[in-house]
Amino acid sequence: MSNFTPWSALYGGILIGLASLWLMATLGRIAGISGITYSLLPPKAGDALWRVAFVIGLPLGACLWSFWHGHAHATSHAPAWQLALAGLLVGMGTRLGGGCTSGHGICGVARLSPRSLVAVPVFMATAMLTVALIRHVFGSTP
Repeated sequence: MSNFTPWSALYGGILIGLASLWLMATLGRIAGISGITYSLLPPKAGDALWRVAFVIGLPLGACLWSFWHGHAHATSHAPAWQLALAGLLVGMGTRLGGGCTSGHGICGVARLSPRSLVAVPVFMATAMLTVALIRHVFGSTP
């Protein structure tokens, strides 16, 4: 069963695009989560404040949305070790791929970065293949 809500997706996409544009226009930085987080350790003088604000703002924004609208629920049936392993693999993949989906998909494609123009279709194809395998080969649905 799909729970697609086109208006909230549109508004969210507009906000992400505006935030990315603002970060690029004001600081000359790309709004890629993995790059922002990775560069926090070790922090560089004069560069850490905006990065910390960005990283704190991500979960804070989700909490505020949930508080105001009361229907955002994040649940997982996976054990904590699987979530930790998944996070580790995602982190390794972002380093291997030279960035995350947000950096490549939102900012890289907008800048016509050749690396991003290759990475995004690979991300999408991998996601589609994974869903097809899980649903149709292994017979599982989320």
